[in-house]
Order: sequence, then structure tokens, then C-alpha cells
Amino acid sequence: MTWTAPELTPTRTLVGAAERPMLQSWLDFHRQTLLGKCGGLDADQLATRSVPPSTLSLLGLVRHLTEVERGWFRVSAAGESVEPVYGSVTEPDADFDDLAALPAEDVFAAFHAEVAACDAAVAELPLDHVFHVPWRSDGYTLRWAYLHMIEEYARHNGHADLLRERIDGVTGSF
Repeated sequence: MTWTAPELTPTRTLVGAAERPMLQSWLDFHRQTLLGKCGGLDADQLATRSVPPSTLSLLGLVRHLTEVERGWFRVSAAGESVEPVYGSVTEPDADFDDLAALPAEDVFAAFHAEVAACDAAVAELPLDHVFHVPWRSDGYTLRWAYLHMIEEYARHNGHADLLRERIDGVTGSF
């Protein structure tokens, strides 16, 4: 039997909550929105590219956001020493380019594992926790990282909308 991405039911964000739960709620909403855009598609559909010369695909977006989660939350904010999931210095775009390296089912499992690891890595850090990244001299706060990740997902979820519509005509929040 061919594996397909699970169908999801949309969740709601928190309303009127404290800042940290509100940020987490919006991040979780956008994480689920990306996965929802993938729901019911098989590996070949998930790997369908947008329009040449772009290498954008739903599977690539899931892989990319796995990397971005790791980079901002675990490596940068929490200071963990972990290697990239897909990319490398010599292959910085492997998350989008090397889709055959790992079955789609494993990509989704890696995404879920990374999200859980990221949430755990920053759970005890205050939103005002300051960290630095090697490519910038600015000090970032965990609050900034949450907002950036919400923006990152929102932008890529727009791409996912268009990719899904191209694959099978499905539009809407999922």
C-alpha cells in the first residue's frame, strides 16, 4: 500500500492567552497548516515541483522547515550542537533538492521529532533569553525566534497553498 500524508483537522489558536502560550499556539497552528496542505498526498505528489526553474515542493517545504526549526530553536536559541538534518556546507539546499534521499514517511517522522525536540529545547528558556548567531552581530531573543518562525511558516504556507492547488486543485485553509 502506498503511504500518504495524514489528513488533519484544523486547530484554532488561543485567544486572549498569555504571551508564551499565544506564540506557541500560533506556531503550532502554522506547523499544522503546512502538514494539512500535504494531507492525502502520496510521495510522488509531495515531491511535485512548482514551476521551473524552482525546486519548490511540499516535501521540500517540510524538509526545509525541519532544518529551520532546528537552526533557530535548538542550535541558536538553546545552544545545542547538532548537525543539519538535510543540508550541509557543500549542499546548503539539499532540503529542497535531494528529495529521494529519504522516503516521504520518514521526512514527516523527522519533522514531528524535530518539532518535539525544538519545543523541549526552549521550554525552560524565557522569551527574553538572548542568543547570537554566527552570521549576524545582533543579539536575538527567543521571542524574536518565535515571531520569525511564525512568519517563516506563514510565508511558506502561502507557497504550500499554490503547490497544493497545482497538484490536485485543492484550495482552502487545508
